Amino acid sequence: MYNLSLISGLRYEDLLNEQETTVKEAISYAPPEVQTARTRRLKRATDLNFKRKSLLDYAPDMKLEPFKMDLEEDIQKIQARDSELAELNMHNK
Repeated sequence: MYNLSLISGLRYEDLLNEQETTVKEAISYAPPEVQTARTRRLKRATDLNFKRKSLLDYAPDMKLEPFKMDLEEDIQKIQARDSELAELNMHNK
C-alpha cells in the first residue's frame, strides 16, 4: 500500500477544507509562492488520479515533505483571534 503523499505529492495541509473561513483566510495571508505551490500540488494530484498514475512514475527521485506546514501557524493565530473576539463580545448576547 502506497502512502498518499508518495502517490500524488500532496501535503497534509493541502487536504484541509478551503471553504472553512480560517483556512481560507490563512491561504489568503500566505505568500504567493506558497499559494502557487499548493494549487500546483492539487492540480497534479487531480491529474495523476485521473490518469491512475503515481508521482513516482514521473519523478522517482523527487524529495517530498508531506508534513511540512506552511499554513498551520497562521491558522492557529486566526483561531486564537476569533476565540478572543468571541470572548470579548460575550456580553452582547
